Amino acid sequence: MLKTLIIIPAYNEEGNIEKVINNLVENFSQYDYLIVNDGSTDRTKHICSQKNYHVINLVVNMGIGGAVQTGYRYARENNYDVAVQIDGDGQHDVSFLQGMLSFIENGDADVVIGSRFVEKEGFQSSAVRRIGINFLSILGKLLTGVRVRDITSGYRAVNAKFINIFATDYPADYPEPEAMVITAVYGGRIREYPVVMKEREFGTSSITFKKACYYMCKVSLAMIIRRISFGVRRQK
Repeated sequence: MLKTLIIIPAYNEEGNIEKVINNLVENFSQYDYLIVNDGSTDRTKHICSQKNYHVINLVVNMGIGGAVQTGYRYARENNYDVAVQIDGDGQHDVSFLQGMLSFIENGDADVVIGSRFVEKEGFQSSAVRRIGINFLSILGKLLTGVRVRDITSGYRAVNAKFINIFATDYPADYPEPEAMVITAVYGGRIREYPVVMKEREFGTSSITFKKACYYMCKVSLAMIIRRISFGVRRQK
């Protein structure tokens, strides 16, 4: 079996983190896990310390990209074959992980996305967000020739090649779509695996309507710049 690390970025997840970790420890002990506490201001740090969870506590809030990259760096330094990203809010069902990993184990993919939109079961996000996701998916296809339907999914597994790449080069802000452009331009094979996602039980999403507008503009521009800059580097 491939040596696998589950990376769990967590910001103010005091209401969810125990359930997430208890599920991993009780039902999926074959995988290692690492919580990256991203400068939480609630009791997340206290709970992790009290329960003796495997955790890295960031001194300041780095954002999702910085937290995930911390996990990739840990995975690289500890020679993991696969790194898996799941959210700390309990939305990602780890029972689907073995199916996702089978693509990597068989050499059929470098990056596997847990996708809501293959079989369209479970929580599908709001209609407005689905429109945004579809736009970014189409933009990604125009930029790279690769269509990822659930391009914003934070449920993903990557092999050792992309552990090394993402440990060095990972987007800082709302990183998932841009990370897919990076994967494509580095020749990565991307597969989507059907999963069922849940709604978060506690807390609220950090993405408000205003942030969603910023997100669309920022991410679209970042994807375009990333693709152009890679082309310029190859010409030199």
